[in-house]
Amino acid sequence: MGDSSILKPGTIVGFCNPLLDMTVVGDQNLLDKYGLKNNNAILAEEKHMPLYEELMKNKNIEYTAGGSAQNSLRVAQWILEKPNVAVFFGAVGQDKYSEILKLKANNEGVDVKYQYSTEKPTGTCAVIVTNNGKDRSLCANLSAAETFTEDHLDVPENKAIIENAKFFLVTGFFLQVNVKAVQKLAKIAFERKCPFLFNMSAPFIYQFYMDSVMSIFRYVNIVVGNDEEAKAFSEGQKWNLDNIEEIACKLSTFEVENDRYRLVIITQGDKPVLVAKDGTITHYPVPKIPTSDIIDSNGAGDAFIGGFISKYILDCPIKTCIEAGINAGSYIIQQPGITKGESFKI
Repeated sequence: MGDSSILKPGTIVGFCNPLLDMTVVGDQNLLDKYGLKNNNAILAEEKHMPLYEELMKNKNIEYTAGGSAQNSLRVAQWILEKPNVAVFFGAVGQDKYSEILKLKANNEGVDVKYQYSTEKPTGTCAVIVTNNGKDRSLCANLSAAETFTEDHLDVPENKAIIENAKFFLVTGFFLQVNVKAVQKLAKIAFERKCPFLFNMSAPFIYQFYMDSVMSIFRYVNIVVGNDEEAKAFSEGQKWNLDNIEEIACKLSTFEVENDRYRLVIITQGDKPVLVAKDGTITHYPVPKIPTSDIIDSNGAGDAFIGGFISKYILDCPIKTCIEAGINAGSYIIQQPGITKGESFKI
């Protein structure tokens, strides 16, 4: 148990919106100018388009390969140290940005099977970091990522990878782009009795796309989100619950397909991680990190999932999987973006 050398290429498959992250240190004035909030993620509207132009003029802007699931798989690959165990699917444009994304992903061990759009450019995500790195606001311009079609799953090479995978990762962000593709993947995972992890992604998913979520939720047997996303789900279902532990417990037994288990994992920043199964809660403490050591909280949740998957796929105990997630998230908030330094060790 714990030996990544036994894993085959394509053991883990992930589906989301590949984006080029554009990160700057900003302030409340910048957030107010574009109607953005700290610690939130939204999809760009017309009023946000000038934001990207403004950020590009910032001499300290940093470009990194992004997209929630792609980031999680990058972190998983850092830990597994065996190339191509993880394969990522998503849509990009035929441009220099997609070339950068592919190169960065490949260099970190992630195989990518992008669907290329001739109509739109590669998507971008504005990441505005405030409050000395503790807070971030994400504004995603999906662009080409919105063009993903389910027939990409039927390309012979892709179909073979999906049908032989042992672990599936899908995000709420991707569900918003192509619910039919997610429904197809959820049923494949269910029929093959493979773990299907759903990243809750952001509160707006449960305000505007709850019907899409519920169309696949019974097949989901691992849910990972933060406390704000859990509250948004509860509000969307009109549960009238405010207590995060109660929400986590209810999620663990809500609409579960017969003969399937559901593990619900809720992060709460520096408070203990909550893990619910069969209506029972377990707490996992999070180490305190000095404020002075926090550089950028962007991507901590994605990193948590990457750390968790890297151990789960090796049949490690849940405690080991959660601790790997916590350690990965704790490491990432002390880095600029989701970047791997020499000190990385999980």
